[in-house]
Amino acid sequence: MSTDGTDRTDRTDRPGGPGGPASGAGTVRARPSLASRIAARTGGGVLRIVLVLVGLFWLMPTVGLLLSSLRSPTDINTSGWWRVFTAPAQLTTENYARLLQNETITGSLLSTVTITVPATVLVVVIGSLAGYAFAWMEFPGRDWWFLAVVGLLVVPVQVALVPVSKLFGTIGIFETTTGVVLFHVAFGLPFAIFLLRNFFAEIPRELLEAARLDGAGEIRLFTRVVLPLGGPAIASLGIFQFLWVWNDMLVALIFADSKSPPITVALQQQVRQFGNNIDVLAPGAFVSMLVPLAVFFAFQRQFVSGVMAGAVK
Repeated sequence: MSTDGTDRTDRTDRPGGPGGPASGAGTVRARPSLASRIAARTGGGVLRIVLVLVGLFWLMPTVGLLLSSLRSPTDINTSGWWRVFTAPAQLTTENYARLLQNETITGSLLSTVTITVPATVLVVVIGSLAGYAFAWMEFPGRDWWFLAVVGLLVVPVQVALVPVSKLFGTIGIFETTTGVVLFHVAFGLPFAIFLLRNFFAEIPRELLEAARLDGAGEIRLFTRVVLPLGGPAIASLGIFQFLWVWNDMLVALIFADSKSPPITVALQQQVRQFGNNIDVLAPGAFVSMLVPLAVFFAFQRQFVSGVMAGAVK
């Protein structure tokens, strides 16, 4: 109220006053845009329903493979896998019973394990040691060596097939399990070193210096401090490497023993001359999927922690 009895609004209440747009009680707020209102409304139940539908559509091939593996060869040849929803009596486990009696498939599963496990363990162990060395140890040419490792990431596998085949043939490990494991280790190490080096480098230097002041050497520092802190990244690397080697077909087709091939090559060999042996391929393919799925779900928490590591400080 002014001295002359008239009402006046303080200048700070106006959008253009000294107090700025947000300083007064009378500030006029901007109306949300159309895009903002749509995003706010779809952020709830509608978006969840859409994501569920996308997930179900993405899983449809896997569901079709599972249902095909539970149908007889006659039903597979005469109708699609979706017929089981109207005729559930078609479901049977005879295909899996015959699969377990197929010595080629069962032997290939064992061959796949003997290739995948050593290739994964060696990459994790050697990659962890090299990643720690590149992150926290001083030696001549460290940065140049690391740049060379990073450069190896862009080398495609196909470039090395012919020269490595000649090398393995010369030293006598061509078409052996050892040759397949060494090939996977050689091409898995650049990514492993790059991933773990960057993860280990994020460990606080003060923590390592405190451990050194307590008398910890490099080996003790690596095993007692770095490895526990790097567990999520190491688990993520192990899952990636396991999946890559287990699902590989190109390297196994060239370097593995033709008498005891991995599961991917064994399934390819089950194709008949004039048609697909779907009653063997479907259950065999689904069985080959169970092991990677079991490994992924067993280490799911570590995998998520490793992927999100460094995202939030």
